[in-house]
Amino acid sequence: MKRPQIGVTGSDRGLPLAWWFIRWALWRSGASATYLTHSCPGDLAALDGIVISGGDDIDRALYLDEDDAPGPADPERDRFEIRVLEHLMGSRLPVLGICRGAQLMNVVRGGTLYPDLRNLRRKTSNRRTPLARKTLLVESASGLEAILGEGRTRINSLHQQAIKDLGEGLVVSGRDLDGFVQAVEHPAEPFLYGVQWHPEYLPLRAPQRALFRALVQAAAGDERFALK
Repeated sequence: MKRPQIGVTGSDRGLPLAWWFIRWALWRSGASATYLTHSCPGDLAALDGIVISGGDDIDRALYLDEDDAPGPADPERDRFEIRVLEHLMGSRLPVLGICRGAQLMNVVRGGTLYPDLRNLRRKTSNRRTPLARKTLLVESASGLEAILGEGRTRINSLHQQAIKDLGEGLVVSGRDLDGFVQAVEHPAEPFLYGVQWHPEYLPLRAPQRALFRALVQAAAGDERFALK
């Protein structure tokens, strides 16, 4: 059986560590992966699904009304991934946004972000770690709960920005113990999820493997993984 082809967006800069982990997670789930960047955008029409991966913070000027907002750490990537997400709207192609990817998915749909959570947390630390040190509370009866198979699970944290006001069509499907959004989904799309953590760095945890497996099965046309 032919493996679904999943595109994974990323940066032209630096060591693409997340790409290697995501590629491995997708391969284990039954898919092949293609790395997409500003300089190598690939052919979206040839793909069966998309992962918008994590990375540098998103330019604050994209969601805040500030004339003196600092410039983005990776402006070319911002522009490239915005074009990809806008192109995918209404395409029904399965999409998974990871960390920055979830945030950008929200911004493209008109939502906003907290630019820095460090002074807003009360119950949890904002210490960055790829280890599963934070608690995710999954919304009951959400598509995410059906995929993870748990209403409460452990996740990692490598971010300082987070979703604030929701973009059009998105609903919250998970929060951390401080109440900050950790996952969103779109009930009107066949498969559109955004998660604030990095499931690719938690390969030994069954719920995190299930997230990639659900994406691949949706990309292969399995209607069980379409949101209802």
